[in-house]
Amino acid sequence: MKSHGAFGYIEDKAHYKAELKKWQKKLLHVQQAYYHQKRRAVIVFEGWDAAGKGGAIRRLTSKLDPRGFTVYPIAAPREEENGRHYLYRFYTKLPVPGTMIILDRSYYGRVLVERVEGLASPPQWQRAYQEINEFERLLCDDGVRIVKLFLHISEKEQLRRFEERLHNPHKRWKLTEEDVRNREKRKDYEQAIDAMFAKTDTAQAPWHLIPAEHKWFARVEVLKTLVSALRKGVDISPPPIDKKLIMLAEEKLGITVPSSSDQQPGDS
Repeated sequence: MKSHGAFGYIEDKAHYKAELKKWQKKLLHVQQAYYHQKRRAVIVFEGWDAAGKGGAIRRLTSKLDPRGFTVYPIAAPREEENGRHYLYRFYTKLPVPGTMIILDRSYYGRVLVERVEGLASPPQWQRAYQEINEFERLLCDDGVRIVKLFLHISEKEQLRRFEERLHNPHKRWKLTEEDVRNREKRKDYEQAIDAMFAKTDTAQAPWHLIPAEHKWFARVEVLKTLVSALRKGVDISPPPIDKKLIMLAEEKLGITVPSSSDQQPGDS
């Protein structure tokens, strides 16, 4: 498992915005490479309630091409999904070539909330670690890049954010009775999370632990982590220009297109 920093430091809002913009642009270039090379990616978000998963997802998607990704907020199974294997509904969401999916909560619910709340029996959640590892190995062997992020906040910071949500009418909807009940079982969730890390942190799909005590730092760190993990072993340079298109543009539009060697970094 890879831990990213201690709690990080962002100097001020201007610094935060500059870093956010820089890494959003880098992620866009990675997305473009995945599109042109027909690559696929699965991005998994897990973390404590109020850790900032939604805010991080909004920042990472806001500058991407919306045609190239889908965000799936994962809640309780729908009626037609009940009675099927718990991985069924994730098989149906896998990305097509050139795209990525973002899971806001995921199949790890089997060994987290379903374990702690008794929604899965001990034999069911105990065998789920191997089932999940095999599921991810199957995807990786098929060329899918998997990036798993866990956003961590302290018990004290979580309480502060719960209070903030209750006091803000525009954020109050984010706090649910389930969030309050989950907090009472934090020790149980800590045990489940530790077991999840120990049993599903694999070479092909490692966990990335993001310190999320400070929202600005966490959002930038999520982007940095995704750029690093997604571009590993991937050529993200723009594809070679179509010579026929150049000739057509010069002939029909009078536009002279510089060669790739003439372009400066950042021109794309």
